[in-house]
Amino acid sequence: MGRRKPIQLAWGVRREGRSLWTRNAVKGVSVRDERRKKDSRIEWRYWDPQKSKVAACLLKTKLNPSEIIPKSGSTCLYLGASSGTTVSHIHDHVCGSGNHHNGQIVSVEISPRMMRDLSKLSESRPGLIPVLGDARDPMVISPYLRNKVDWFHQDISVADQTKSFLRISDFFLKDGGIGMLSLKAASERWVEGGDDSRFELAKKLIESNSEVTLIDNVDISHYEGQHRVFIIRK
Repeated sequence: MGRRKPIQLAWGVRREGRSLWTRNAVKGVSVRDERRKKDSRIEWRYWDPQKSKVAACLLKTKLNPSEIIPKSGSTCLYLGASSGTTVSHIHDHVCGSGNHHNGQIVSVEISPRMMRDLSKLSESRPGLIPVLGDARDPMVISPYLRNKVDWFHQDISVADQTKSFLRISDFFLKDGGIGMLSLKAASERWVEGGDDSRFELAKKLIESNSEVTLIDNVDISHYEGQHRVFIIRK
């Protein structure tokens, strides 16, 4: 059989079979030793779904992935950025080399250790703004945003993640914007019935909010155990 033809999901994101790749904004450099390859003048970086819940979601969603990838030049918010692996792939597409798309990704992380890596990453990636602080606090986030966001992702391991996610959506997500909540069942408060009951409670909380519409509920346990991604549109 011949090689599968890549499917362009967005300017800087493409799918090849069951793998995702982003158009490397810093040629010749890997962020976490991921594979790179060239196609003519363009260098692509492998976006590993085992290391990125967003990548896992794009591979597993029943939606067209193009609907939930932020557009190039968007204003984005990433809560729980860790050392910046997923953020770097979002940056490849939203900002591009030298931020020629004029995108913005405000990336919030509470761990000083992870922030050192994230800050180092931002030095070679204009448009990526690292913020040390509590991702649940709008006052930590607001000074860095140029306007309401087109897209945001929340991945923080604290109780009541869903309530925090909806609160941040209310503050910062623009009408028509996309929000993604990566929810780890073990981080939520105990409820009878285990993981499924926790996920069902999160689903009900989102559906009861009149300001947003739940457009997909993605089981990514194949890549990341005890996790689902809830995708909303404002």
